[in-house]
Amino acid sequence: MIGILGSGSWPTAIVKILLENPKAKLAWWVREPEIIEGLIANHHNTFYLSEAEIDATRITIRSNIREIIELADDILVVIPSAFVHAALKDIPAELLQTKNFHCATKGLVPETNQILTDYLHDTYGVPLENMTVVSGPSHAEEAAMERLTYLTVASLNEPLASRMRQALECKYVKTTFSTDIQGIEYSTVMKNIYAVATGICHGLGYGDNLIAVMIANAVEEGRKFVHECEPDNTRDLTKFVYLGDLLVTCYSQHSRNRTFGQLIGHGYTVRAAQLEMNMVAEGYFGVKGVEQLRRSLNVQMPIQQAVYKILYERANARRTMKTLLENLQ
Repeated sequence: MIGILGSGSWPTAIVKILLENPKAKLAWWVREPEIIEGLIANHHNTFYLSEAEIDATRITIRSNIREIIELADDILVVIPSAFVHAALKDIPAELLQTKNFHCATKGLVPETNQILTDYLHDTYGVPLENMTVVSGPSHAEEAAMERLTYLTVASLNEPLASRMRQALECKYVKTTFSTDIQGIEYSTVMKNIYAVATGICHGLGYGDNLIAVMIANAVEEGRKFVHECEPDNTRDLTKFVYLGDLLVTCYSQHSRNRTFGQLIGHGYTVRAAQLEMNMVAEGYFGVKGVEQLRRSLNVQMPIQQAVYKILYERANARRTMKTLLENLQ
């Protein structure tokens, strides 16, 4: 049985994808009672991705996370990274160590400033061989519309990754395999930050010409950072799991990180932008964690630093981005 943790747009899309397999056995942790009621009564998630039809009769749905973890052998973690620690803090390590974890969360766990696989390994002793990372480019909205999507499943354990790939593949989802767990996770952290930067620029009135130059700089900045965090000279950042995910997150109308940045560019405060969206923009949390890592690694990252100053030091967005954009290479 596969357990899904999280009830937002992407976990809802993943449930829809998994249900394409008529033999799928799913257990779903849904925290909000209103969502559970909507799924049971109307076969839709009331709050997120409501256009996706979900056959709730085929799913064990619980509001108690431990019940779901106990039921399932494979756990798909799709909780926003900022809330992972709180969700798992009361679960015994001995229980988690018996499970396989598939990490579809894109961000750093703030309490330890780690990517999710490192957090699960260091905090709970989950072996790295018992984990995979599931990454895009993959907007939940397009999956809900059954538009062709490619996912990458990364792991040190190829048979485990193969099992998850088989569970996810359907008429509109194709998958590939990678062993670059940490590189992919760090790349997903960075692409959200750069999408926020893109949104800020767009909100300030900059055009596609200049934004394209900034994204080209972001590719190189992100490459250096990921290599500092997890050195690998064979990593090819032109592959779609890296570059494709960056591009779709920066340019797509579905990107919540770009939308969040655009609101900031329009003059919204961070809090006002968060309330306006009613969704979590991982880039907001990620940029703070990356700033800590950047300082410890002693690397210069002008785009990330500009976003950090705007979001956390209340620097003027227009002046900060003007200085950044006039000094691109």
